[in-house]
Amino acid sequence: MTIKTLLAASVIALSLPMAAQAQGLVRGAERGAQEGADAAGPVGAIVGGAVGAATGTVGGILGVNDRPRFRQYVTREKRRSFDYNGDVRVGTVLPNSGVTYYEVPAEYNARGARYTVINDRPVLVDRSSRIVEVID
Repeated sequence: MTIKTLLAASVIALSLPMAAQAQGLVRGAERGAQEGADAAGPVGAIVGGAVGAATGTVGGILGVNDRPRFRQYVTREKRRSFDYNGDVRVGTVLPNSGVTYYEVPAEYNARGARYTVINDRPVLVDRSSRIVEVID
């Protein structure tokens, strides 16, 4: 990695607190930094945080720390898993009949999202039953 790239990534990372006003941006930065660190160490964390803030939530509604807690919450609730023959991925629209949707507790700050369990995987859906996040 060149010095210019590292310097640019550092400047972007240092400007994140000023730029990340909205909740989605903060979560995106947090998640991007975590995924970047996992993939490429400290420099990856800097770049991942900057990209995450720029793109919002980086593929999800829940923050990095909320995902495991939410998965545990769903497990404690013992919600019935529904069998689904299609792809369980972001963008899939689930049927309205036969699937029960539940409100996400306010502590997870997932406004407008509901959840259900499909093929033993908790998923967040929007009001049109489209999957917006798969909790693995």
